[in-house]
Amino acid sequence: MSVSLDEAVELTRTGDLWVFRGRSVPDRAIQFTTNSPVNHVGMAVVLDDMPPLMWHAELGRSLPDLWAGTHQRGVQLHDLRDAVCVWANRYGQRAWLRQLDPPADAGMEDAVLRTIARLDGTPFPSTAQLAWRWLRGRVPAVRLPAPGLRGGGGGGTPVRDRALETAYCAEVVAVTYEAMGLLPAGRRPNWYDPGRFWSGDDLGLTGGAQLGAEIEVRVPAR
Repeated sequence: MSVSLDEAVELTRTGDLWVFRGRSVPDRAIQFTTNSPVNHVGMAVVLDDMPPLMWHAELGRSLPDLWAGTHQRGVQLHDLRDAVCVWANRYGQRAWLRQLDPPADAGMEDAVLRTIARLDGTPFPSTAQLAWRWLRGRVPAVRLPAPGLRGGGGGGTPVRDRALETAYCAEVVAVTYEAMGLLPAGRRPNWYDPGRFWSGDDLGLTGGAQLGAEIEVRVPAR
């Protein structure tokens, strides 16, 4: 099934996921280092009369962060339509929409806003940090210091025990979903990668919530 970008923007609601897959060397690197079929995930934020927004993390700063009002790298809040067009046309990505069922309620939307206020502007990790954190999320017994950090073997601090000093896209969505009550508390954010939000993986949402199958989005060339 596929829909136009206009149709997808009209359909999307807070909590819906947008996943992306590209073929560039950086895209393949992210897919390889996270063992994922996709390389990017973002979450829709649709509140009152505001245009639909995209909550995600990326290396680029081509669009203004609508929360901070500046251009910055890392965790950002963008106009959703503009963000999808950038990822499709500038970065050469295919895009899919996954809808949350049932839709987010008012309490969940409040949790989203609190998470945005807390995480917006958090830097994006380096490739080495990305690969390390993906490994740490799956092998919690490993306690070596992360790349670029001081300290000897045996002294590492679990990610869940400290604030996110950097964050990549899947961590941002996971932390937000946890705040919304859609994911169980206590799991390390770095356990998640973009592929966890693809239908081929069992994300294990709580409270009877489900994500629909991927709907391919046809994005017009600009």
